[in-house]
Amino acid sequence: MKLLLSWLKDYIETDQTPDQIAEILSNLGFPCEGIERLDDDAVIDVEVTSNRGDCLSYVGIARELAAVTGRQVTMPAVELDEAERDVSGLAEVKIAEPDLCCRYTARVIDGVTVGPSPDWMVRPLEAVGLRSVNNVVDATNYAMMETGQPPHAFDYARITNGRIIVRKAIAGERIVSIDGTQCDLEPDMLIIADPKGPVAVAGVMGGLDTEVGEATRTILLEDAYFDPVTVRTTSRKLSLPSEAAFRFERTVDIENIDWASRRTAQLIIQLAGGRACRGVVDAYPTGKKPVQVTLRLARLNNLLGIEVPAQRAMKILDALGFRPQLDHATVACTVPSWRSDIYREADLIEEVARVYGYAQIPTEHKIEIQVVPVDSRQALARSIGTFLNGCSFFETVTVSFVNEKVAAMFAGSNGQTPLAVRHSSRKSENILRSSLIGSLLAVLKTNLNARNTPCRIFEIADTFAPGADKQDTRCTEKSTLALVCDSDLRDLRGAIEGLISSIDKNARINFSPAEFTWAQTGAQILVNDEPVGIAGVVGEKVRNEFDFKDVVPVAAELDFDKLSSLQRGPVQVKPIPRFPAIERDLSIVVDEPVSWAEIVEAVNKKAPQALEDIRFVEIYRGKGIPGGKKSVTLSLRFRDEDGTLTHDIVDDFQNKIVSSLAQRVKAQLRTL
Repeated sequence: MKLLLSWLKDYIETDQTPDQIAEILSNLGFPCEGIERLDDDAVIDVEVTSNRGDCLSYVGIARELAAVTGRQVTMPAVELDEAERDVSGLAEVKIAEPDLCCRYTARVIDGVTVGPSPDWMVRPLEAVGLRSVNNVVDATNYAMMETGQPPHAFDYARITNGRIIVRKAIAGERIVSIDGTQCDLEPDMLIIADPKGPVAVAGVMGGLDTEVGEATRTILLEDAYFDPVTVRTTSRKLSLPSEAAFRFERTVDIENIDWASRRTAQLIIQLAGGRACRGVVDAYPTGKKPVQVTLRLARLNNLLGIEVPAQRAMKILDALGFRPQLDHATVACTVPSWRSDIYREADLIEEVARVYGYAQIPTEHKIEIQVVPVDSRQALARSIGTFLNGCSFFETVTVSFVNEKVAAMFAGSNGQTPLAVRHSSRKSENILRSSLIGSLLAVLKTNLNARNTPCRIFEIADTFAPGADKQDTRCTEKSTLALVCDSDLRDLRGAIEGLISSIDKNARINFSPAEFTWAQTGAQILVNDEPVGIAGVVGEKVRNEFDFKDVVPVAAELDFDKLSSLQRGPVQVKPIPRFPAIERDLSIVVDEPVSWAEIVEAVNKKAPQALEDIRFVEIYRGKGIPGGKKSVTLSLRFRDEDGTLTHDIVDDFQNKIVSSLAQRVKAQLRTL
């Protein structure tokens, strides 16, 4: 917001220098971006936060300065000499979208003469970066800068029957804006129309066909309130920024629209002549009740950490227009209509603090820093990252949104509706992901395209699971660890088992066969018989979607919170074995459906105490193996803690295990 000092003095009497005014505004929360020195004047450029649309005006800035300096704000005197002819016979306003246009006023000014503006009008406008167009347009810009309410002047003769309709656009409608931009309107855009079609994009810019020009003699003056989100979305979609949109996006004062309209009409008549028709067409469907907020003085001092005298707090709130009423230790405030950002007690406390002065809060010369223990979640995340780095996995960070196709691939089987956002910047990838695997597969594909192989990646992030059924609109957010790599499931399983063991050395880890929509082969990861995650080989449908041609990725996803709940008990240390072990490899032929878990269970049924380890070696299908069968090779390691085993003893162990395999899984020893 650029402020011409001489213009600002029209609304508040001040003898401060530009630097002093800039410092006051900076302390109030409006940092100074720079000061441009003119011959006998200055332009102060201040930053206005998005919640303070009221300060995108000279009147708003004057209110802020008055609260600190104790001076009075001088509002422009509005005296409108109206003609006998009533406006109701000339103009009509219909609001078809009352949720998007809460108020619309229309005035008619007849007998204007459009021409150049006088120097006293051109000079301040150009000083703050606004180009002079003609006396009518300049008057509307001047009023906008003064009041913060953007008006718009239509050539009344070009509005069919003087009828204004505020509605959404119809697909296929177009309008050429006053800057010459051809706008293809969409059904979610709010427009101003007459019975023949669009005449303006609501809150953004007027149309070229109804622009005020030298031939204009009668003006229809618009002042309105438009939904900030709708204005912002439309302005972005059409790539049509404007000073008006900038203010509507930040909320205008709906209660002072009629006053701002009369002020604009006064300026137009002052510069272009003519007379305003009697009255105003004011469509205000819903109205607005004043907002009441209370402030506890004890809470004020407690939150700020300093003692603010009650009378000082009351004076500050009164200067800001809150009309405070003290009742014992509670202050009841009526929020002024221009302060749409105030709705709770903490907001009032902030108002008192910034005017009272943050410099009043004492500071210590010596700062004490207290060492805080490492957060358990961060410590676990760091530990997981360190371990997985050792397994050649690299951490990645991806966006929390995915498109509909990816969301559907990793959705549950109960038809839940995922949580999505509607925003112009995310037209396709707008669904909050319920799984990290889809995002990591996209990262894997990027690395494979760059020939960055082998590629192993992981991510710790939040996922957003939809409700249990279609009627449940709630969403559960939870932390998740996901891993994806271009190797096989055994490598992934080894990394997961090692990771869980690094958290809990005594954990019992099992991979139980399971089916998932995205996996051709899947397993549920159980720790101490409790499910903590899933793992699997990515199925053909998903591979085709991501265009994996020569790679079959594997992926896993684990519940981070369940990992953090694992007990980190004492580690049981065993002495180095004193006696050597004997290993025996067995190749058995079993039916195709027989799982590795069934084989291990069969071995353990007849396993002696000396069996130290069972290890999977390989699977073979091919020459010499009947159809519907597979050859599984496993390695058994035997060791006796009390002495050296002999091969005769191990032969007996092996025969019993083979017998158990034959009985339980119908296994046959494979001979070469």
